[in-house]
Amino acid sequence: MISNADITSPLSPGKGDGMTQMEFEARSAPELVAKMLQSNADQFKLVVADLQSCKVDNVVTCARGSSDHAATYAKYLIETQLGLNVSSQGPSIASVYGVSTNMKHTLFLAISQSGKSPDLIAAADLARAAGARVVAMVNDETSPLAQKAHFVLPLCAGPEISVAATKTYIASLAVVAGLVSAWAMERKISDASDLAEGLVKLPEQLASALSCDWSSAIPAFRDANNMIVMGRGLGLGITFEAALKFKETCRLHAEGFSAAEFKHGPMALVDKDFPVLVFRQDDVATGITGGMIAEMRALGANVFVAEIQSSGDASGHLPVVAGVHPALIPITMVQSFYLLVNEVSLARGLNPDKPPHLNKVTETH
Repeated sequence: MISNADITSPLSPGKGDGMTQMEFEARSAPELVAKMLQSNADQFKLVVADLQSCKVDNVVTCARGSSDHAATYAKYLIETQLGLNVSSQGPSIASVYGVSTNMKHTLFLAISQSGKSPDLIAAADLARAAGARVVAMVNDETSPLAQKAHFVLPLCAGPEISVAATKTYIASLAVVAGLVSAWAMERKISDASDLAEGLVKLPEQLASALSCDWSSAIPAFRDANNMIVMGRGLGLGITFEAALKFKETCRLHAEGFSAAEFKHGPMALVDKDFPVLVFRQDDVATGITGGMIAEMRALGANVFVAEIQSSGDASGHLPVVAGVHPALIPITMVQSFYLLVNEVSLARGLNPDKPPHLNKVTETH
């Protein structure tokens, strides 16, 4: 069990309210995203101009942990908004196997909070040598990974003290959206201005997401030993991120699944003692996800759904901010989620700032 004395927030003046560092950092995200989008406005244009001049028509992402979940979001956003193929390269291809793949006309998108992981650095180095245009999305502009890149898109999130990433993850999603928006404008894609306008509103909508009350889910997740997190399409990245955060901060075995894949075996897990969290963003995938929700509830599962309007069970409804651009809804959803998982961790008698066996910077090879 923890006490208020165990919870510190050195970045928060006048501390004493018992707020964890994780919560404090999560709540700072809206302001930081506004700063990041403004600071990178010209850099987005420079990067896009370079990608266009190099005739880039393929994207490879490389990341680990929460940053890899941001890369999953990047895959869906780039493929749906730009129509370019996106693949994920395992960092060990470079660091362990020493293999260089053909990277001509390729954007190599490396995402990392610290920019210090040796395997990502090795991967970026080989990608650049193989002809890729390397763009690093990092929180530390002076990091070794940033030095390997042709361009750096800083997260501008400032120091993150809590081991579990929150504000840097939200900033990673937003910087991905900023790059894609600028690229869509440069490629003169028909509805590119809609995403650009959505990004202008995003910081305010993230602030609104902090007021969304998800506390009804705390008792079920507090008492669970295992659970499922489910999403689809643009929401798949935050699905994996939520499952990771339950593991990290709550010592709760949570697994993330695509709603499309869940019936291929994992459906056998569902029963009344196996709670489910579903991210149901308001886009073309919402109807498909709704069918899975109905099936799981018919099997007696305790299902909580993050969505704009309740889909049949008000007790399991987790409200989300309305009026958000469909491609940006996952960012506002994960903003609300971080406050929930922080409370679940505390309810389980844990300290979300200091998960056991984990360090802030993980240097894998």
